[in-house]
Amino acid sequence: MGELKTARLRIQPLTLDDDAFVLRLLNEPSFVQHIADKGVRDLEGARAFLRDGPLASYAQHGFGMWRVALADTGTAIGMAGLLKRDYLDGIDVGYAFLPEYTGQGYALEATRAIMEHVRSLPGVRRVLAIVNPDNARSIGLLGKLGFEPDGTVRIPDSGKLVRLFAAALP
Repeated sequence: MGELKTARLRIQPLTLDDDAFVLRLLNEPSFVQHIADKGVRDLEGARAFLRDGPLASYAQHGFGMWRVALADTGTAIGMAGLLKRDYLDGIDVGYAFLPEYTGQGYALEATRAIMEHVRSLPGVRRVLAIVNPDNARSIGLLGKLGFEPDGTVRIPDSGKLVRLFAAALP
């Protein structure tokens, strides 16, 4: 897995050195509200999350969540990438950003770069996304990327009902 670059961002695989950043991001109230409480409360928990989540996904699928950083400073501002969830019929795109970096187009810029990257993956003709029904900003972002509503899905672990979106790839 390489690096994706945009005008303002560098999107790279996460490493265990991202533990402090991941700890902060996963405990942001917006992350807990719109995504989930991952139960990560310390640096060791953040390293376990990285090992069992993104790093395991890279090894198993060749993709996963990536670190999104500002190109000019290298400051980590969020995560974005591709996931393969057992309960979805296909890969899905996901993203989460620190609150001070939302509303500035970074999520759209990063996700657009990831969608371009998806086109290089063999056999992928459609990408999914799941979103809490009350997350209007995320739903709007998906619309800008060409995603359309595709029903709902219940997340097995939490029982939470979320909206499902899909985008066909040319």
